[in-house]
Amino acid sequence: MTYELEELEGHEHLVSRVKHHDGLECDACDRLNVDGYSCSECKFNIHVACTFVFDKQEIVDHPSHDGHSLKLLTTGAPDHTDPKCHLCGNNTKRLLFHCSVCQLNLDIFCIADHLLGPEYLNMPWHPHPLLCFDFGSRNWCDFCNENYEGQGYLCYRCGLRIHEKCVVELQEITQHPSHVRHPLKLLTSGAPNYTNPRRHICGEDTGNLLYHCDICKFNLDLQCAIKSSPPVALSNMKVHEHTLTLMPKLISFVCDACGTKGDRSPYICVQCDLMTFHQKCARLPRVIHVNHHDHRVSFKYPLGPGDWRCGVCWDEIDWSYGAYSCSLCSRYAIHSLCATRDDVWDGEELDGVPEEIEDIEPFKRNDDNTIDHFSHRHNHMSLDKGGEESSFCKACAHPIGSSSSLYKCSECSFILHETCANLPMKKRHFLSPQPLTLSYHRLQRRWGVEICEACQQIFCKGFIYSSYLEENFDLPCSSITVPFIHGSHDHHLLYLKLENGNVKTCQGCGIDEKRVAIGCTKCNYFLDFRCATLPLTVTLSRYDDHPLTLCYGDEKASGKYWCDICERETNPKTWFYTCNDCGVTLHVLCVVGDVRYAKPKAMIEYYIELLSNNSSSRPFCHNCYCRCPGPFILRIRKQHDAHLGGEYYIFFCSYYCYIITKSKKEYSKIKLRCPPWRSGHQSQLMELQNDQ
Repeated sequence: MTYELEELEGHEHLVSRVKHHDGLECDACDRLNVDGYSCSECKFNIHVACTFVFDKQEIVDHPSHDGHSLKLLTTGAPDHTDPKCHLCGNNTKRLLFHCSVCQLNLDIFCIADHLLGPEYLNMPWHPHPLLCFDFGSRNWCDFCNENYEGQGYLCYRCGLRIHEKCVVELQEITQHPSHVRHPLKLLTSGAPNYTNPRRHICGEDTGNLLYHCDICKFNLDLQCAIKSSPPVALSNMKVHEHTLTLMPKLISFVCDACGTKGDRSPYICVQCDLMTFHQKCARLPRVIHVNHHDHRVSFKYPLGPGDWRCGVCWDEIDWSYGAYSCSLCSRYAIHSLCATRDDVWDGEELDGVPEEIEDIEPFKRNDDNTIDHFSHRHNHMSLDKGGEESSFCKACAHPIGSSSSLYKCSECSFILHETCANLPMKKRHFLSPQPLTLSYHRLQRRWGVEICEACQQIFCKGFIYSSYLEENFDLPCSSITVPFIHGSHDHHLLYLKLENGNVKTCQGCGIDEKRVAIGCTKCNYFLDFRCATLPLTVTLSRYDDHPLTLCYGDEKASGKYWCDICERETNPKTWFYTCNDCGVTLHVLCVVGDVRYAKPKAMIEYYIELLSNNSSSRPFCHNCYCRCPGPFILRIRKQHDAHLGGEYYIFFCSYYCYIITKSKKEYSKIKLRCPPWRSGHQSQLMELQNDQ
């Protein structure tokens, strides 16, 4: 977040006040903090706490360089000089002090003691001099990990920040349950170099404040030492019948509950020949529901002989360790860690909870062999064969073929494919750890419900599966099962939830995916859900004699390919549709558009009507001014002003052209795809995707 320009005392240029939630890297101290300044002229960032360097632009009495003056530079070491600090040998940052006579540089750390000397305070509990410091609301205390305002202390050398009121709690621990042999001393400048910098109990980095035993080289952070010390013993656990004892030391082991390695502080069972457990695995649930399987699964140790593969990651399971298995499906098992992932398990322990049998039938069958379907107000839908040429299934919006089995209403035009009519009311699916519920989407009056969370595409009226968190998934995406077999790749594909900035490029369209994907990690092959669910064959009215087939690109293609619909160049290395008889190539978006469940007269957001683009005259798009070449045209009714009266229509060639005229909030969850006929607009698309 950047604010208006303001003056920074001691600096010649105006600077911007910056607050960065992930941390702003300072060009003076080389540490991260949320609050600082940025100078666009000098290209530097500086924390608020480091602005003292501008108090003295020139130093003439520094003890390490007597006789010459040292001047502050804000643009880094001059090109003709050694960028390393003359005193400590470390590389300097953009902010440094420089002697033009000797052509040497000093970093801010080495100059700080001289600048701050009169303001320093010496405290018995910290080895470095400290500054009085006003926390404000954006700085966090290293002791209590809270950011309430108040006075405290700051160490410029090691970055320690601590509230004044928290200092009274800093004291030596004479005997801790996790380390009873020796007292633990409080350290405030990080773990000593001779020890493992990670905490002995939980494995996280220790930070500045920690408790330490210099005899055993044992480190304990404040969380494990004071706030939530792990129990020394665990009894009545779900995965083991005996009491487990904590072994608080660095030790390599293989966890008997999950079969993976650990390197510190396991729980052990003395009665069972020192069976070992990760601290997390010692608390594993016994009976759970996972979203990759219809039945409950239970923890079993050992899993037992056999060729087992995990139902989530599809890697081999070592049967000599613990895993989760299904009592009803004799060959189904899951790794312990895969089964208890946040995106697989809903967090509920079901041990001792009776299993209820839910009615998931979507209809009631009548005596006359008709059905009363939940999605339709009329009863007695009858089973039939084949439909009219212009009829569409109300669930999936696909045309009803002449040989399709279907249910149709005798009182109106409501039709369902037999397979769509039989979709279960509830099911478990890898897209959500909670069960998904089937509903008939009728354009609810709320923004966001018309977007599939998997393919991130807008959709019209049709069947959707929803989680209790109101995440909606269309039928193509919620019908994918894993392992997913796709004709574009030799190996099966698995579901991937992308987190922590992990980005995958879709092999079908070449667009980066930041949320969820289907892929083969061994081959680095990934598809987004839109490309993974593209129809293999499509029939268009202008090519009704020949079906169009999805082609997975041709890496060896040479020469230029042109789309027969929009008459723009196609990239043969990405996916396209082709006719095996005519040899034409067609952009994917020119064939299927960018709206799910699209059919003639379908509505988006109540006021946008879809029209088939099959007439001889095509309107101009209100945004890009192209003749609309896509499969559907978006039509919006507008009212003239009171003076002119009446109404008129405006048209858009695609949902993309419509939505980019709106605010970023309205398309933040949609994966935008620029139509290929909008030549020259790709840079705009890249800018919009970066904003997302």
